Amino acid sequence: MAMEAAGLSAPYPGRCTFFVQRKKRFCKMVVGEGKSLCGEHANTAPGNDDENNRKRIPCPLDPKHTVYEDQLEKHLKKCNSREKPKPVYYVQDINAGFKDAMETEDKQVSLSSLSEEELMNLIRKLRKASSGLAETLEDRTLSHQALHESLHDPKNGESAFKHLKQQASILGNMDKLGLLKPRRCFVEFGAGRGKLSHWIAKALQDPANTHFLLVERATTRFKVDGKHANRDSVFERLQIDIQHLCLNRIPILVKQKLPVVGTGKHLCGAATDLALRCLVESYGSQEEEPTPKRLKTENSEITDNTGKNTPEGWLPVAGIVIALCCHHKCDWKHYVGKEFFHTLGLQATDFSLYRRMSSWATCGMRQTETDAPAPSARSSESSSKAEDHHTNYESTECLSDELHGKLPVEERETIGRLCKLLIDHGRLWYLRQKGYDAALQYYTSALVSLENILLTAVPAQL
Repeated sequence: MAMEAAGLSAPYPGRCTFFVQRKKRFCKMVVGEGKSLCGEHANTAPGNDDENNRKRIPCPLDPKHTVYEDQLEKHLKKCNSREKPKPVYYVQDINAGFKDAMETEDKQVSLSSLSEEELMNLIRKLRKASSGLAETLEDRTLSHQALHESLHDPKNGESAFKHLKQQASILGNMDKLGLLKPRRCFVEFGAGRGKLSHWIAKALQDPANTHFLLVERATTRFKVDGKHANRDSVFERLQIDIQHLCLNRIPILVKQKLPVVGTGKHLCGAATDLALRCLVESYGSQEEEPTPKRLKTENSEITDNTGKNTPEGWLPVAGIVIALCCHHKCDWKHYVGKEFFHTLGLQATDFSLYRRMSSWATCGMRQTETDAPAPSARSSESSSKAEDHHTNYESTECLSDELHGKLPVEERETIGRLCKLLIDHGRLWYLRQKGYDAALQYYTSALVSLENILLTAVPAQL
C-alpha cells in the first residue's frame, strides 16, 4: 500500500491513511483518537490486534459499506441508507394513474425485430393518426426583459446563451399568458439547480407573498435558489419523486390557498405525465380522489370537493408551462393520453413502438465516429440534457440493417417528430378534457435545442 501511494499527496490531517486504489487518493474518513485508520479500513492493517479482534460485516441496509458486528444495532439507527420518514406531502403513487385491468403491459418490443411489412403498417397508422397535427403548431419564440442583461453579456459562453434563450422564451410565454404575477406558488418540476425559478423570481415586479417549490428527486449541487436575498419570496425544495407528490398536503398551500403555476424545462418523458396529473388531479382535491368540475354558485362562490367555499376567481391551478423532451422515456402506465390513443384506434403496443421511434427525431442526424467534430465544436449542455439521452438511446433502438437502408435519415427524422407530436397531442386532449385551454408551440429554434416544443395550459373561461 505504501509503495502504491509513494509520490502522491499525503493523507489529510486527522483522516484515514488508507490509500483507495480505485479513487487514486487517500480515504477521507475521520479516524478515532490515536488511530490511523477508519473503522472501514482498520481490518486491512496486519498486526492490528485490537481492531482485528472485532468482526466487521456488510451493512444489511447497504452492503457497499461494513460495520462492526457488535455495533450493528446502533449503526442501523443512524445509517444514511436507512428508510427516512416520509414527508407529509408523500402519498404513494398518487400521480401514477390507474391501471386498467383490460390493458396490456407496455411490452418491450424491439424495433429491430419488426419485418418490413410490420414497420410500413406501423408508419401508415402513424401518418393517418397524426394527419394535420403539425399544422396546429405556431412559432412563439419570445423573450423577456429580465434576461436582457445576461443575454447580452459577452462573458457567457455558447452553452449558457442557448439555455438563457430557452429560459427567456419560457418566461415570455408565461408573461403572454398572464402567469407572471405575485401571490402565487410556482412549482418547478425537475428543478435541478433551480434556474428557471430563479429567472421567474427576477421577472416578478412585486414578489410579495410569492412561493417557489422546486421539485427534484435527487440531490443537486450548485443550486441557485439559495442565493436569493429577497425575503418577500420563499424558495423551498421538495426532494421527492413527482409520482408521490400531493400538492394539497404542502403546508404553505393548505394555509394560504395560493394558485399554482406548474413549470418545467425539459421535463423528461413520463415525468411530464406525472406532473400534469399532480397539478390537475391532486391539487385542490381530496388527496387520492379526482377533482370534480368547479361550479359557480348563486352566491358567487366556487365549491370544491372538500366542502369548503372559496372566493370567486380563485383557481387551484392558474397555468401550466412545460418544455417537453425525452418522449422515448414515456411509458403507457403513466401516460395521460390513453383515451386519446384509443379514439384513434391505437393501443398500448402501438404506443410502445411509437415512443421508441420518437428518438429518431433527435438522433437521425447523429454523425458516425469518423465524421464527428472535435469535442470543442460540439454543443455541450446547449443540446440539453434530454438530447444526451437520445444519443445513447439510438444505439439500442435502431432498425435491422436491412430496414435501416430503406428509410433515409430525413424520413426517419420526420417519423420521429410525428411520434413526438402524437404523444404530445394526447396530453393536449387530456388537459382539454379537464377544462383547460391547452396548446403546443415552438418556443425556440432547433439550432438552440432539438427539444423545442412548449406545452401551455390555462383554465378555460367559464
